[in-house]
Amino acid sequence: MIRVLVVDDQAMVREGFSALLAAQADIEVVGTAENGRDAVRVARALHTDGLGPDVVLMDIRMPEMDGLAATRLILDGSHQNQPKVLILTTFELDDYVYEALRAGASGFLLKHAPASELLAGVRVVAQGEALLAPSVTRRLIEDFVKAQPVERGVRVRPEALSALTERETEVLGLVAQGLSNAEIAATLVLAEQTVKTHVSRVLTKLGLRDRAQAVIVAYESGLVSPRP
Repeated sequence: MIRVLVVDDQAMVREGFSALLAAQADIEVVGTAENGRDAVRVARALHTDGLGPDVVLMDIRMPEMDGLAATRLILDGSHQNQPKVLILTTFELDDYVYEALRAGASGFLLKHAPASELLAGVRVVAQGEALLAPSVTRRLIEDFVKAQPVERGVRVRPEALSALTERETEVLGLVAQGLSNAEIAATLVLAEQTVKTHVSRVLTKLGLRDRAQAVIVAYESGLVSPRP
């Protein structure tokens, strides 16, 4: 079961998402929150009870504490099993999306995305499979890197990449292009499980939480260059 915490300041949206998710056989809604401060409180209480969420579906613009601040607090490293945070946003290239990635979010979805994309998003992010959005491509990360030249919270020196094997480096480059494990497997003519193993080793060697950070690191380290 994928445990989900739904956070949104609009009751109708919150309840709608919760009902949709709860209707799935493999998803359990373990809590809801109407603002960032409440989200942090609920997430910590659930973790204490052994029911910590696997995914936090997080709105950005909320009263008392916004989704960015809440994401930073939820992912502050105080718990061993941190959830994945999936950001809900109204605008695909909203500056908040970049800030959310900096804060440690694993991906984002547009609020007006179809229900099928929301469900797929929760499942994929829970598995650490991909940075997720309705049209997540290399372009998003390229724009992020070019638009945010200041410290972004994920810093890996280029020499750190020397710890990777040639194949792992190749896989990281393809991850940075937005390819899924299946697509990477097809490109490199490998078994999908082999690709998953390579990705896992890349994350471990570089000390990264998930693929979202891996994509950013690939650009920051110069392994992949933004297009002009």
